[in-house]
Amino acid sequence: MSVLRRVKTIAELVKFEHTVLNLPFAYLGAFLAADGWPTGRQLFWITVALAGARTAAMAMNRLFDAEIDRKTPRTAGRHIPAGLVSRREVWGYVVVALAALLLAAANLHPLALKLFPLAVATFTVYPFTKRFTWLCHVWLGLSVSWGAFGAYIAVRGAVEPEIFILVAIITLWNTGFDIIYGTQDMEADRVNGVYSIPARFGLAPALRIARAVHLAVVLLVGLLGLEIGLLPLDLTGAQPMILPPAAWSPAMWLYLAAWALVAALLHYEHSIISPEDMSRVDAAFFNVNGYLSVAFSLCAVTALLLR
Repeated sequence: MSVLRRVKTIAELVKFEHTVLNLPFAYLGAFLAADGWPTGRQLFWITVALAGARTAAMAMNRLFDAEIDRKTPRTAGRHIPAGLVSRREVWGYVVVALAALLLAAANLHPLALKLFPLAVATFTVYPFTKRFTWLCHVWLGLSVSWGAFGAYIAVRGAVEPEIFILVAIITLWNTGFDIIYGTQDMEADRVNGVYSIPARFGLAPALRIARAVHLAVVLLVGLLGLEIGLLPLDLTGAQPMILPPAAWSPAMWLYLAAWALVAALLHYEHSIISPEDMSRVDAAFFNVNGYLSVAFSLCAVTALLLR
């Protein structure tokens, strides 16, 4: 098999196209840290770091879950259970991806380099959480949030309250849609001893939990806007608490639109699935969340630049 064909196979194994769900938030973290434009060099190495981290994390997830995938009807055809790639080959790509992440961290900030082991440990542990806790969805969200957190550290070299709010948004956003995605394997997970919220509580309660988690995301997006001064509120008492629309800046209008868009997309995501009809779960998982990640991050970054 040609080298290009092998690379394509590995890209399919790690679902490289799903990077669109995470990379925009990493860029948002960088712009938030810079309070404006990060340098081109910083954005380049942040991109390398995110690609390396996600590739390594997904590849290890596929390696550690290969036996579970083999026993689950939906995933039995994945690359490792189906014999399309060897474990040794996938481990080779893990090493290359981790090397890329390490190189990127070394070219960004000393603190980013120091946090490298903790980031790797977080996403390495994730596959094993499914063996003992139905809170594995939250751990997945926390692992994904390292993209934005690492980008912020890489640019600012320190942490501020705003990044912890963004981390909470990303963690809970991923938690919610991973619960939805996990409903597909609910029965198989029970048979195979895999822990998940759908397997533990059932389909309808799991969807309600996901909805509640995503409601918290909407509230946190508002809190982030308040923290970074992009909501038309004045808590100092010097002006009316809610500023009149005439006093709203373009940045405020844009962030309010982004906030409304997040609420609308998450509402739509939950409106197209139900315990009676889960046929559109893939659209809820990838399409809607891809739109949300790109649109919110783009609007929020533009609002930051206009602030």
